[in-house]
Amino acid sequence: MARINLLPWRAERRKQRLQEFYSMLGLAAIAAALISLAIVLYYNAMIDTQNERNTYLQTEITKLDEQIKEIAELDKKKERLLRRKQVIEELQASRSQMVHLFDELARTITDGTQITSVQQNGSELNIQARAQSNARVSTYMRNLEASGWMTNPDLSIIEARGGEKGLPYEFNLKVTLKNPDADKDAADAAAAAGQGGKP
Repeated sequence: MARINLLPWRAERRKQRLQEFYSMLGLAAIAAALISLAIVLYYNAMIDTQNERNTYLQTEITKLDEQIKEIAELDKKKERLLRRKQVIEELQASRSQMVHLFDELARTITDGTQITSVQQNGSELNIQARAQSNARVSTYMRNLEASGWMTNPDLSIIEARGGEKGLPYEFNLKVTLKNPDADKDAADAAAAAGQGGKP
C-alpha cells in the first residue's frame, strides 16, 4: 500500500487560512475605522448645526433685549406724557376755580377788613389780613364759612399791632378750598346711579 504524506498540504492550508484571517481582520479594522469616522463626522455635523442654532438664538435674544429696552423707554415716555397731561388737566380744571376763588374773596371781605396776603398750598388757603376789630374778623370768618368755595376757616393768630390806625388788628387764618360744582356733579351722579338701580 502506498503512503501519502499530507503534511505539506496541511501546512499550505494553514498558511492560506492564516492569510484569510489577516485579510478579514484588516477588512474588519478598515470597516471599524470607516464606521468610527462616519460617527465622528455625523456628531460633528450635529454639533455644528446646534452651534448655528445657538448663534441664531443668541442673535435673536440680543434683538429682543434691545426691543425690550426700547419698550421700557417708550413706557417711561408714556408715563411722563400722562403725568404732563394730568397736570395740564388739573390746571385747566383749577383755572375756573381760581376765578371763582378771587370772586369769593372779594364777595366775602367785610367793611373794615383788608387782605394783605393770600397763599395757596394744595387745597388749603392761608390768608393774612388786617381788621378794625375782633367783631370784623368774626363776621369775615362767618362769610367765609357761608361761601360755597371756602370752608372750615381756622383763625391761628390775631394781634393788635397798631401798624395802621384804622386797621389795628392783624390776623392769619386758614380755609379749605372746595368746588361746589364738583359736589353738585357728584350728588347728581349718585342720584342718577340710585335711579338707575330702580326698576
